[in-house]
Amino acid sequence: MHQQAVVTGGTGYTGNALVRKLLKQGYEVRTSVRDKSRAQDLADLGAEIFEGDLRDEKAMAELCQGAHTVYHIAAHYRKENVTRQEMFDINHLGTINVLKGAEKAGVERYVHSSTVGVHGDIKEIPATEETPFNPGDTYQESKLAGEREVWKYIDEGRLQATIYRPAGILGPGEERFLKLPKSIKMGTFLMIGDGETLFHTVDIDDLTDGVILCGTRDEGIGKVYILAGPDDATLNDMTEMIAEIVGRKVPPVHVPYTPVYYAGWASELIFKPLGIDPPIHRRRVDFFEKNRSFDISKARNDLGFAPKYNMRESWARAIESYEELGWM
Repeated sequence: MHQQAVVTGGTGYTGNALVRKLLKQGYEVRTSVRDKSRAQDLADLGAEIFEGDLRDEKAMAELCQGAHTVYHIAAHYRKENVTRQEMFDINHLGTINVLKGAEKAGVERYVHSSTVGVHGDIKEIPATEETPFNPGDTYQESKLAGEREVWKYIDEGRLQATIYRPAGILGPGEERFLKLPKSIKMGTFLMIGDGETLFHTVDIDDLTDGVILCGTRDEGIGKVYILAGPDDATLNDMTEMIAEIVGRKVPPVHVPYTPVYYAGWASELIFKPLGIDPPIHRRRVDFFEKNRSFDISKARNDLGFAPKYNMRESWARAIESYEELGWM
């Protein structure tokens, strides 16, 4: 196999893992990065490194030239002190530029990374691909705007595109959820609320398998898929799971949600105008209140998506890597 695959965001966690898996499967891979010096590991594996910015329409057109499949992964996540305009410039305008480049290059397949966050605080449990949109922050709104641009290309028959919405991404070396096991191990974790909120993750290895299925199975053309692990859990059960892995006990104390949420609101009001990262963020407090539970039967049935790691196994893989890296 010598098909040319393009992956945007090769220095991001998912993009990096996807590039590695595609190379291992025999693809020629070109990946876009904003700083070549951060992608030496991928260059050493044989990837072609393309330095370019998503906001540069000409660069994105050049990136897509000669590609069979484009996997658009790059995005601004919830980085602090990123303005709404900056978030939309990358996640919305950037998507438009990649779509234009892919169409101009005549690529065979386009795969777009959205997020389950476009469903926001779900009321339907488990949520499906048809659950109404309900974005709850700027990141989710910007990702929904980008996804809607892809739907225009699908509806107008301009690209053979597939969209996927990943659950919370967990795996070796992923820092996003590091604070949770670290605080449990240190004995500083406190549950906010009743702990009965549902949460759903997907292991990075399973996710990249699913992403490649989105780009190779004809059944996925013109459709959207939720990619998540085989099981969800309440926060109570998940933290107990993590505590067992790190050899600790979860404190039985639960802190009421509402006062902590408003403390986050006050914290943002005070610190953000000063350019200081607030000690408490409302979106982080919302982690303890907003349900995340998803039905993956559509991806199973259409694509043959078959996640290998349940939540406990995925947490164990992640925590083992945190220990090896000295992060715990």
